[in-house]
This record gives sequence, C-alpha cells and structure tokens, in this order.
Amino acid sequence: MSHLSSSVTSHLRAPNTAAVDAPEASVPADHVLVLKVIPLPGDANANGDIFGGWVMAQVDLAGSVLPARYAQGRMATVAVNQFIFKAPVRVGDILSFYAKMERIGRTSMTVNVGVYAERFNNQGRYIKVTEATLTYVAIDDQGKPREVPRQEI
Repeated sequence: MSHLSSSVTSHLRAPNTAAVDAPEASVPADHVLVLKVIPLPGDANANGDIFGGWVMAQVDLAGSVLPARYAQGRMATVAVNQFIFKAPVRVGDILSFYAKMERIGRTSMTVNVGVYAERFNNQGRYIKVTEATLTYVAIDDQGKPREVPRQEI
C-alpha cells in the first residue's frame, strides 16, 4: 500500500485474521473447477473482510465459463437466482470456484457456483464461503436472445 499516504494508511485496519467458525467442506466431485483467485488488501472493507460485491463479480465471471461453451458466442447474465454468503472471505484466502450446469433451455442456461476458501495459513482445508445460482442468455449481435446451439460437450 505504498501508494497511499501515511495519513490514510494509519487509519486502515490490518487484515482480519481471526478464526472463522465454519465447518470444513469437501469440494464437489460433480462440479468443475473454473476459477482460482486470491483477494488482495484493496478488495477488503474497513473490517478487513472482502467486499461482498467483489465476491459477486468473481462468481459472475466463474459462472459464465461453462455456459460460454454452450452459447458459442455472446451471452449476458440475466438473473442472479440465488446468492448465499456462508462465511467471510479474507485477504490472502485462496478461493476456488466450482461450477455445474443446472439447466440448458432454448435461449437460457442456469449454472450453480460454489466458492471454497483455503485460509492463508490453513491451506489444503476448504470452507464453503459462498454459493450462487445464475442464469445467462445467449444473445445475437443486436443483444436479442438467440437459441443455444445443441451439442454434446
């Protein structure tokens, strides 16, 4: 944070390193690993936890990976059907995003995303921190819904 003046940095809290009371989880065997990311201090709020909006943006990116294989072209996020924050995300956590296609319709695709954290000083053990269900729609060059090509992937 060297780009911040000392008057700013003296008011910042250190990253939150307190233990989180969350059950250990196994990563889902029926989902695909689509993204891994490590949140940085600039992604944290004043309490030292990662902003929920930052996590939501990463989930949207991760959620788009599998539908993009089916859409074979432009697509847009049209709904966040469900979003549940189960435990806080901390600076330095290694986040793993696992996705599974739930439904492929004529123009839309629904995907489930689970987010698992490996704490910085407890790597190899996972905590489920977030889960979400999102819907994407295949769109044409004018932004209008178009049919999802039928194929086996």
